[in-house]
Formats: sequence, C-alpha cells, structure tokens
Amino acid sequence: MVDAEKVCVLIPTYNEAATIQAVVEGFKEQGFEHILVMDGGSSDDTQQLAADAGARVEEQSGSGKGQAVREAVSLISQPVVLMADGDSTYRAEEAERMLAPIFDGEAEHVIGDRFANMQPGAMTRLNKFGNRMINRAFGFIHGERLTDILSGYRAFTTESFQRLSMSAQGFGIETEMAVECVKHDVRTVVVPITYEPRPDESETNLRPFRDGGNIILRLYQMAKTNNPLFYFGSIGVLSGFVGVLLVTYVGYAWFFNGIAHDVLALAGGVALLFGLQLVMFGVLSDLIVTSNQRQQNRLRRISEQLDELEETGVTTVSESQLDTAERVDAAEASEATPPEQNQ
Repeated sequence: MVDAEKVCVLIPTYNEAATIQAVVEGFKEQGFEHILVMDGGSSDDTQQLAADAGARVEEQSGSGKGQAVREAVSLISQPVVLMADGDSTYRAEEAERMLAPIFDGEAEHVIGDRFANMQPGAMTRLNKFGNRMINRAFGFIHGERLTDILSGYRAFTTESFQRLSMSAQGFGIETEMAVECVKHDVRTVVVPITYEPRPDESETNLRPFRDGGNIILRLYQMAKTNNPLFYFGSIGVLSGFVGVLLVTYVGYAWFFNGIAHDVLALAGGVALLFGLQLVMFGVLSDLIVTSNQRQQNRLRRISEQLDELEETGVTTVSESQLDTAERVDAAEASEATPPEQNQ
C-alpha cells in the first residue's frame, strides 16, 4: 500500500508555464501533498503558477536538470521521491504503479517504460531511434537491460539515491542514475507507463543531436569505473587494429616493392604494444572493480543487519551474526566458481 505522506513529488522545470499548473494539480488530486518544483530560473510564469497550484517552489542554485535533481533531493525530508517532468507527458494517475514496487519492498529504484504505451505523436522518429540506440548501447556496455534508461518518470528512495555518485549537469542525469544503479547494485524495476505528447503550446528544452551525443559520450565515460574491460579494451583493440594495418602495409611494401618504411614500422609496433597493454590493463581493472563491488555489498549487508538488530532492541552482537554477510559472499563466490576449480 502506497503511503503518500512518505512521498515527495519532484518536478524539475524550466519555462513550463503552459503545463506546470495542470501537472501539480494532477498529483494533488492523487493525494500527494508534498510536491517540490525545482525551477531552473524560468523567464515565464512557471514558478508563480506552480506555487498557486500548491507546490513548494525552489530555484536551483546552478543550471541543468542534473544539478536541479541533486539539489532538490538534498532538500527533501520524505524517504521516497517520485520524479516527473513538468510538461504533462506523464500521467499522475500512474504514480501508484510507479511507487508500488518500493513500498512492497521489491525495489529501491523504479523506471517508467515509455515505450510500453507511447501515444501517437509523443516522440519523433528521430528521438525513438536515438532512444533505442542509447538503450542498446547501455545494455551492451553495462550488461543490464533496463528498457528505457532515458525515462524522466522515476521513483526511488532517498537512501538509495545518496549511494550514487552523481555529477551530470543536464539531461544526462537519467543515464547516470541508471549506470550508478547497476554499479552500486541498487535494486531496480521497470514498470510500463503511458507517454503522452507534449501540448502544442509547450516547447521542449531537449536538443536531440547535442543531448544525444552527450548521453552516448557519458555512457562510454562511465564504463571506465563500471566496466573497465570494455572501456580500456575497446581503445586497446582499436589501437591494435591500427597497428596491424600499419604492419601489414609495411610488410607488403617491403616484400613486393622493396621499399622500407621504418617510421611506419615503428609506429605499427608501438600501436600493437600499446593496444595489448591497454587490454591487459582493462582485465586487471575489471578484477579490481569486481572485488571492490563485492566488498561494498558485504559492508552494506553488515550495515543492514546492524540496523535490523538496533530496531529489535538487541544491543549485543555476536561474532557469528556479524559474519553472516561474509558467509553469504563466500557462498556466492563458490557458486560463481567453475566446477573444475572446485575439484
């Protein structure tokens, strides 16, 4: 059962005067009294209209949606946040569907899948193609299929958000949240939602090519700490491929034409060695990241156990109780070990 008193509806805005009042009133009608509009310094009547509709309005100290979300969460005292855009593209009636997995204990972070019920005209063909490409790139790079990582309709616990290392300034915030959820093992669920077209009088702040390019670049950059084997390995393979091409050309010129290309031969050799070193570095980095994530999960389990013991009034903790998380990790490691290594 969703408890609206424990939820704060967060709506980042910038020049959304045409729709913000209807959005705030829609969530009010669903029983949500804690509504925070974090505005990016709109030049229209967004702030006044939001306040008139009954929302708490704050103006962000920086710029960009990413900065607005981070600052807003720091101002929220409720344990659960429901985040939506202020352009009337998401339905307030589906808020309970978004929040149910959190209150049922199934998830800490919920993403609304816009593609499940996208209304005609809600997204251009270019944006659909770009979204699908980014989602596939995310799945390939980070090894998790979340269907719609760019969705702006999300629900999450403030505790899980605080575990994420966020730095995105603009529209890359959704991508960063998805990557960080995978990296920090935040339980994430995707639920189907309806995605409506923007009203004709409302103008989008999204620039497909610029923002899409930034998102893809951000996805690749974040692989450095979440999937270093892919990050360094891809550069290493590219360098090795260039080296092979140069060495092949030099060899052909020497054997068939009798022409020596000493500089190109040196460059090809360096490229091959550099590529090999990067691949090896990627393998080692991946081992370190995996080990670090396992230790973080162990510490989190211990912390959760201690919190549970405190809630039940237990003041003395035995060594066997503290060792539970370690035994769980050992069991997981044993399951992950190939059979031949256990013999």
